[in-house]
Amino acid sequence: MAIRQQITLNRSYFKKSAHILGLFLLASFLILSSVSCQKSGETEESEESPDAKEGIIEFTGTVKVAHDRFIYMPEASGFDIVVQGEVAGGIEELEGKEVRGQGAFSPEMPAILVADTIEVKDETGEYQNVFTRSEEVDYSEFIDMKSRDVQFPTLEDLSYDKKVGWEGKEKAKVYGKLEKGEEKTSIIIFDDKDRKAGSIIVDSIDEFAEFYIQKLPLFDKFWFYLDIKETVDWKERRRTREMFHADILFAGLY
Repeated sequence: MAIRQQITLNRSYFKKSAHILGLFLLASFLILSSVSCQKSGETEESEESPDAKEGIIEFTGTVKVAHDRFIYMPEASGFDIVVQGEVAGGIEELEGKEVRGQGAFSPEMPAILVADTIEVKDETGEYQNVFTRSEEVDYSEFIDMKSRDVQFPTLEDLSYDKKVGWEGKEKAKVYGKLEKGEEKTSIIIFDDKDRKAGSIIVDSIDEFAEFYIQKLPLFDKFWFYLDIKETVDWKERRRTREMFHADILFAGLY
């Protein structure tokens, strides 16, 4: 009799425990569902908000390179910051300084952040405004990734004695080493055995290309995106191995 009574009590206990557990799981499910719906609603609202469409991004860090109207800071990963307008004291003064600011992001140029404001931290630890944008940026001067692939075919197996490799082409990209001399700047082209195959006379370097060269000081070889100009005369080409003249529009690691 005592054993039967114990079994009955155990069954009653398990039934009650199972009922309580079921209520707990149901309550937990309802709470999680409510939170999930709330988050989903918040996400949809965020995607539709004007601020999200504007693409305003805040940045803080130390400026490593400041050239022409471009600054590079490692903390703003993935972006080159364009400073369109006058900076108090000159943009070069930003180099090595700790700054903060806001910039506008455009999906059409995902690697470019257009600075709206820049503040510099002074000796007291306070931030002072040195720039507020008052000009619009002309994005057409920047070469995006798609344009690089389409407009700039790769010149391969270049050699000073084979002008067929470049003649008839207006734009192209080459891999080589930039050498700046007192009288002349050139791109040295190497063959597959890393021997000099020839050189390209550089007539001009776009400021954005110069910015990238300064931005990557640990590298001495780049991809150069060129406007191809006139071929060097054969007699001069045979003597100097200089192939043709070109303007550098962009330079990078790929």
